[in-house]
Amino acid sequence: MKPHRTPLASVKILNSAHDLKRRDGSFTLHYTITPALPDAADDSPVLLALEAMDDVGNEYFHWGGAYGAAGDGTHTSGSISAQPALAAKACEIRIRLTFLRGGEEHPCHLMLRTSAAKP
Repeated sequence: MKPHRTPLASVKILNSAHDLKRRDGSFTLHYTITPALPDAADDSPVLLALEAMDDVGNEYFHWGGAYGAAGDGTHTSGSISAQPALAAKACEIRIRLTFLRGGEEHPCHLMLRTSAAKP
């Protein structure tokens, strides 16, 4: 039996209009992680991968991103982009963010409404 491990991080998507940004050919998800990810200089680096599918059936894959710890060390903020561009008719997108560290995967599943969603 494997020992119980605490999660790498809890992921909280900020509640603002800037969480999911459409771009030509891609979209970008901005996120905040609490507690902050470890500093790569002090510990093994954390890699982030994104896979997603919208409610119309389109699939999306990560295309790069960046993150950094807040000055006070309480959280990490970052962004990750995916391709292709988010379908205009998509109202919801299911996203799987996978944090990879030391050979272990730590997935996080999200459901986000897009700007095409009806109020």
